Amino acid sequence: MKQYEAVIETLETLGGVATLGELNKEVFKIKDCEWKTKTPFASIRRIVQQTKGIYKIKPGLYGLEKYKKQLEDSGIIVDTDKNKNSAEVCNFNHTYYQGILLIIGKFHNMQTFIPNQDKNKKFYNGQKLQELSTLNELPTIHILN
Repeated sequence: MKQYEAVIETLETLGGVATLGELNKEVFKIKDCEWKTKTPFASIRRIVQQTKGIYKIKPGLYGLEKYKKQLEDSGIIVDTDKNKNSAEVCNFNHTYYQGILLIIGKFHNMQTFIPNQDKNKKFYNGQKLQELSTLNELPTIHILN
């Protein structure tokens, strides 16, 4: 299997959409593909940027063209000049970047909190933001003078 085919298959397995981090983690599980390059992550990045049938949704988030309508129906929308200020795009951007911040916080072993009004908003992969946070309520902070 060619490397670009492994990336496409991985995107398929992940529901037609994935971050570069997810692709970097999952693509090597495909046993029929050899990655003999010294820079496999750079190869994956090049593949998602240049392969026909794969499109960029946001920086670091890619989808398969054949899932584009389905992804848009679920709220995963690419910014264009026509829709960049629409409520749908603004809502997706806000929720997506909240989710990314929660993941970064978790990666750095930090506690994370999501406000009540955003807890049920869905991250790009269908997870609720509440599922990505570690705290159910904002901790009390005491400021010393």
